[in-house]
Amino acid sequence: MKLDSLKPLLHHDGPLTTVCLDVTRGDESSGDREVRSRWNGMRRSLEQAGAPLQTIAAIEDVVLRPTHVSGPHGRYVVAAQGRVLWEQVLPEPPARDEAFHDGAPSLVPAVAGLAESVRYLLVEVDRLGADLRWPGQAADADAQEDVGRVEHVEGGHDVLHKFGGGGWSHQRFQARVQDSWERNAEAVAVELDRVVAERRPELVLITGDVRALPLVRAAVGRAAGELLVEVPGGSRADGVKEDVFAQRVGEVLEQYRARRREAVVDRLREALGRGDGAVTSLEDLVDVLRKGQVADLVVLRTAGGASVARLNERTLWTGPDPLQLAVRRGDLAALGVPDGAARELRADVAVLRAVVAQDAGFTYADEGSVDLVDGVGALLRWTDAATPHETAPSYTADRQRKGHHRPAGG
Repeated sequence: MKLDSLKPLLHHDGPLTTVCLDVTRGDESSGDREVRSRWNGMRRSLEQAGAPLQTIAAIEDVVLRPTHVSGPHGRYVVAAQGRVLWEQVLPEPPARDEAFHDGAPSLVPAVAGLAESVRYLLVEVDRLGADLRWPGQAADADAQEDVGRVEHVEGGHDVLHKFGGGGWSHQRFQARVQDSWERNAEAVAVELDRVVAERRPELVLITGDVRALPLVRAAVGRAAGELLVEVPGGSRADGVKEDVFAQRVGEVLEQYRARRREAVVDRLREALGRGDGAVTSLEDLVDVLRKGQVADLVVLRTAGGASVARLNERTLWTGPDPLQLAVRRGDLAALGVPDGAARELRADVAVLRAVVAQDAGFTYADEGSVDLVDGVGALLRWTDAATPHETAPSYTADRQRKGHHRPAGG
């Protein structure tokens, strides 16, 4: 998943204030009170850190606003100078509530949310037309504008219902009904083709009337047709079992996420196996990040969603530029960073700043799917003689950082 939309946060002048908060509302009577209580703890922390009151007020307005999302979830907000720069509803609550007031925002919650987001279009069809909806999470600035948008398509042909009978007049009426269905389906298909070409969803989920569905599928162009996945149980009309349908949608999206993750992990395994085009271990990752070589960062996580890398427990040294990155403070001097400009950051914050700065992607991999030293690896855009090269027999996690080749003097 590309993280381009976060890039403006790296270049904003002045200190940024970042909040990541569990905004799950347990029930209607106490939910607002629970969120406000959690926020009050964050507010006190920000006040002690010196965050401007205007900025705190702007964040408060966002975090206390209902999300209208059911079940456990979180909210991530970045603000500066009394203005919210980024807000995002997270599909899961954070492992712990956090608040920062610093020039370097913690991008971890946003990256985690975007890594699992799927830009999909939900098409609810009947014999008259369709509703085109953009639910879910936005992965870039253009996609954010689409979230919540609904477009209604009406075919305009309203001879819709067949009935039993016989004779020439009956057959003629039945033909008119079939023609109306097909014309309405064609109108939906034309609009669907246009939207897919312009807005480029990753998936198109289609649901609704069982007779209209195959007609729309047959009428759409190739680009839209390749993205179509039929999900039973949805409808334009009221009365849908929303929890059942939402579960089916969730299953389709998770299958897609799994395929997307596996495609990246396959490439990583192959590159590590041939000893070229990928690295693993935090030290080697830092080396390629600061040279802008990373195409995709891969981080292992457990079945429960916790990061195996545990980068939040380690630190790195950084300069003003996100690519000025080092394991040891002394190494920053070789990058031209004055001693007074060096700062120590949590490794997860520093690594993700560098990933975003070089337009790299981010992918979670399930623990056991690939062997990665320190729980991290990277696919590279390019390599040269100075790039750390992993040797195929010894890149597995039990090597304990031994057995990989660094060029002489590296």
